[in-house]
Amino acid sequence: MIDDEEVGNLKWVKDKVLDEVVTGEREVRAAFVLVSIINRGCLPVYHLSRPRRLLGLPDDLKISTFVRRYPNLFYETYNLDSGGTRVPWYCSTPEAFSLYQQEVNILRCNQKDLLDRLCKLLMLVRERMLPVQTIDQLKWDLGLLSLIPNNPDLFSLVQLPDDRVGLKLLSWDDRLAISQLQKNAGSQQTEVTNDSLAFPISFTRGFGLKKKCMAWLLEWQKLPYTSPYLDASLLDPRTDVSEKRIVGVFHECSISLCRRELSAGM
Repeated sequence: MIDDEEVGNLKWVKDKVLDEVVTGEREVRAAFVLVSIINRGCLPVYHLSRPRRLLGLPDDLKISTFVRRYPNLFYETYNLDSGGTRVPWYCSTPEAFSLYQQEVNILRCNQKDLLDRLCKLLMLVRERMLPVQTIDQLKWDLGLLSLIPNNPDLFSLVQLPDDRVGLKLLSWDDRLAISQLQKNAGSQQTEVTNDSLAFPISFTRGFGLKKKCMAWLLEWQKLPYTSPYLDASLLDPRTDVSEKRIVGVFHECSISLCRRELSAGM
């Protein structure tokens, strides 16, 4: 078992490539949201400021500044308001609207796959239920459009004790209860076994582990693998086996549920 002091002494190395991807995706997401709001028409700048929280942009970044960064997606024009003042309006270019339509069509054509991803997400959590606010934050990655209201046989909205609304999965699908790690290993088992499935690991250039840490990691990888879809109530949360299951939950979310994986195959 590795102790906390040794973890604290690890050399943490930034992944510049990953940081750039995360930063770039934030702007791509904001641009997509703006295009979907503007759609084919034009809107005054004050209409675009209202849904600002949906964009995820820094508070000190003006909408007009952001829009002007992407002249291939947006263009600016001016109209007079009722008082005769020139007000900037922003429109999406034909190319931007065409890309938006392609996105919508891809999601529509792959609706069954997106439904499976949402079901798998709810199957990973206790009571098969998550707050709607949490689902809303994931709508970009899961590609959610009108999946929930159009599938009343699969999902139900329930009132939570803290006055929030939860989304509950109504039926369990054994077909979906196989993790991506099991699929990659050719395993179709859905019960706790002694199979020591290991997670694929690669280190950023310049990142190094001490020999003792690497030895512990290799031993940890050999521990029994518990599917993230199984009931873990009997696992002792203080054990490394339970920790490996938690890692398995994060691994399943990152590999199996993201919409980007779907888009990459298009």
